[in-house]
Amino acid sequence: MTIQVGDRLPDATFMTPTADGPKPVTTADVFGGRKVALFAVPGAFTPTCSARHLPSYKDKAEELAGKGVDAIACLSVNDVFVMGAWARDQGVEGAMTMLADGNGAFAKAIGLEMDGSKFGMGIRAQRFSLVADDGVVTHLFVEAPAEYRVSSAEHMLENL
Repeated sequence: MTIQVGDRLPDATFMTPTADGPKPVTTADVFGGRKVALFAVPGAFTPTCSARHLPSYKDKAEELAGKGVDAIACLSVNDVFVMGAWARDQGVEGAMTMLADGNGAFAKAIGLEMDGSKFGMGIRAQRFSLVADDGVVTHLFVEAPAEYRVSSAEHMLENL
């Protein structure tokens, strides 16, 4: 079942790149006691994700903060080293939390996994965004297949 507004995010452990190397972080570490804008991409370094999706959150970070968002997190079913390289490539190290959901466990737990096998990608996260306040989903925007619109930072800002 897909997570809904009002639901608490499930307990999960992600890997995140840091200056000291990969570090495990839990749902409680990322979302506890603050309002977080989370967006998920099917893959780091993929065309739409790199050219539009991640940059929308980078460009709109101050506006999101002005709407009460304390942190921005990016989730992908990639390994932590890919997420670290992508953060460096996109110039967002330290500006947003990069969450590697390497086995897709979190995407599956919230019902937002997709099968990208026909593209050679295996199981991935669907493209979506959400806002969670102390781990409770207050806004949820899930893209239709092959779309990029409602999960953008611009759409999130219009709805906060």
